[in-house]
Amino acid sequence: QVQLVESGGGLVQAGGSLRLSCAASGRTFTSYNMGWFRQAPGKEREFVARISAIGGSTDYADSVKGRFTISGDNTKNTVYLQMNSLKPEDTAVYYCAPVGRDYNGRYYSRNLSWGQGTQVIVSS
Repeated sequence: QVQLVESGGGLVQAGGSLRLSCAASGRTFTSYNMGWFRQAPGKEREFVARISAIGGSTDYADSVKGRFTISGDNTKNTVYLQMNSLKPEDTAVYYCAPVGRDYNGRYYSRNLSWGQGTQVIVSS
């Protein structure tokens, strides 16, 4: 299992920006496609973005396309999520994880457990 530590969350006004970081240890994350998920209060955890280990192709949930950008720095074993034009509905705890994709095309975490996440609160 890849150990991950998320950071960079905080309180921001609607329309603002934040950059989240996910530092990996253990097996290098270049062996895995990496992704971000989020969980809002009272809701299920949902997929946000993914970057492939080879080639760096990306994929996004429709709700964040055009506003969020996922990137990675292999030298630092870190994945980032740049979030712009934030909306109150982006308020959630954000988690990163190595990702897989099931036969229905849905992304899931390949880790057995989640990290502590980083809280993002967007005020209106």
